[in-house]
Amino acid sequence: MRQRRESGGSATRLLAIVNPHASAVDRELRGLVLAALASRYGVTVADTSHSGHATDLARAAVQDGIDLVVTVGGDGTVNEAAGALAGTDTALYPLPGGSQNVYAKQLGIPADIVEATALLLRLDDPVPTRRVDLGTVNDRVFAFCAGAGIDADTVEIVEATPERKARWREWYYMATVGQVAARRYLRRPPEITVSSGEHSVRGITVLVQNGPSYTYAGDRPIEACPDVALDDGRLSAAVLLKGIAGLPTVALRLYSRRLAAERHRGIEGFDHVASLTVRAGEGATMAIQADGDFVGRYEAASFGVLPGALAVVDVRQADGVTR
Repeated sequence: MRQRRESGGSATRLLAIVNPHASAVDRELRGLVLAALASRYGVTVADTSHSGHATDLARAAVQDGIDLVVTVGGDGTVNEAAGALAGTDTALYPLPGGSQNVYAKQLGIPADIVEATALLLRLDDPVPTRRVDLGTVNDRVFAFCAGAGIDADTVEIVEATPERKARWREWYYMATVGQVAARRYLRRPPEITVSSGEHSVRGITVLVQNGPSYTYAGDRPIEACPDVALDDGRLSAAVLLKGIAGLPTVALRLYSRRLAAERHRGIEGFDHVASLTVRAGEGATMAIQADGDFVGRYEAASFGVLPGALAVVDVRQADGVTR
């Protein structure tokens, strides 16, 4: 890490974790953002160089007594940092540097990185924070969503071709969903069983939400489950039932602002539960994704929630922000 001492007098110590491959941040813009942060805070800057590096950097920041971790990257960088900050008082502020920046949007942070930086600089010192939940899947945390099935299979393929992901963004993801559905789910789709307490459902995909939306298509939120909050101590999940004949109308409801996905007859929901168990069919494994990152393939997965585990900057206290 390289230290910047251009502080504007604030006692707040800030670590900026930068993904140099972030799709929305070029070198010049990155320099302007970091210079603006250093005009007020004591800033340390660290670039990530490999998968999991943001976790190591954030963990070291906690040990060093850093007050605030700012990620400059996408939701994958946010996910890694959040895992290290869980259960600590070091707060997180995700600057939107990726293709979707779902978590930043859910926290009320502007989609433009310059505006998001200006918002942070407008906040009082010390920076106001609030605590939000983190979801868990096996030994991995997630900030806003996770799942198994078509979505996770798609993420596995998309991550294997990062150059196409960076170029086409959500359009590449949407095209890959169609390919995955046709090739793997049209005939003899792999089946999963989703359970919570005594409630058990068989289906082909489960979408788990820890936040108010599962993902975004541009600026449009994709909500698989209704009335989910970042700080309610519960998860919600939508199970796509066996068969893909209803996929077009399911997709329509997911993308619609008026039609509720959970009311589709091909979807069954688990609303506001503390935990879920998902199992693949006998002798099979299933892909798991967390915050849009491929986690791996498992025979079973346990989903849970850590109430109030993460401190985040409370942007609602900034001037000009709707509360």
